[in-house]
Amino acid sequence: MAGDRNIVDKSRSDGGLAQRSSASDIAHFLEKARQAPPTEGLGRLIIALDATMSRQPTWDRACAIQAEMFAAAGALGGLAMQLVYFRGFNECAASKWVTNAEALAKMMTRIDCRAGPTQIRKVLRHAIDESRKRKIQALVYVGDCMEENIDDLAARAGELGLLGVPAFVFQEGRDPTAETAFREIARLTKGAYVRFDEGSARELADLLKAVAVYAAGGPSALQRLGTDGDRGARLLISHMR
Repeated sequence: MAGDRNIVDKSRSDGGLAQRSSASDIAHFLEKARQAPPTEGLGRLIIALDATMSRQPTWDRACAIQAEMFAAAGALGGLAMQLVYFRGFNECAASKWVTNAEALAKMMTRIDCRAGPTQIRKVLRHAIDESRKRKIQALVYVGDCMEENIDDLAARAGELGLLGVPAFVFQEGRDPTAETAFREIARLTKGAYVRFDEGSARELADLLKAVAVYAAGGPSALQRLGTDGDRGARLLISHMR
């Protein structure tokens, strides 16, 4: 698929090779993203999404919220973004690094949910590999469940933390197993964990925008935003303590 690539978890004995998505509409928008300006010297932010079937009931709402984040990040300037998603059985893909926020938002709305297990380990492994190539300022992960070995995830999160990449983990719903894992990932990377549901969608949008500010301008930019009274920045800062 043009502009797209599979994520391989090299820490697995079987290689963990993901299957390519065959959706032509995703390929179309990834091709547009591929033509975006160079991203050298910009802050880098990975946005990773669980697109398994359990998220289908609220997927449209999540897409709208995350599209706001892309738009806010794009308006900031100085920020390159990469979209990662997993769904189905062994499908996990990443876009190119782009500054075209609109292309990423449109691409996300064209991803449909498919049944399958979570692949959070691959997301963390990918973030580690990308950060070793060139510094990543932050990882955002949005999901609702966890069906993997928590010790394996903690090991990957520890590696990411040593590279100085905070993970901002946003949990949809109240699954206790997921909460335990997500909190640990956030703790080990010195990021933040926040749970959201239908009643806190606005809060999530504010938090995601604050993460974009952090990735583009660093802790000082986030602190300034909080000092100016931004609700999302203040909330994010409180969760990072």
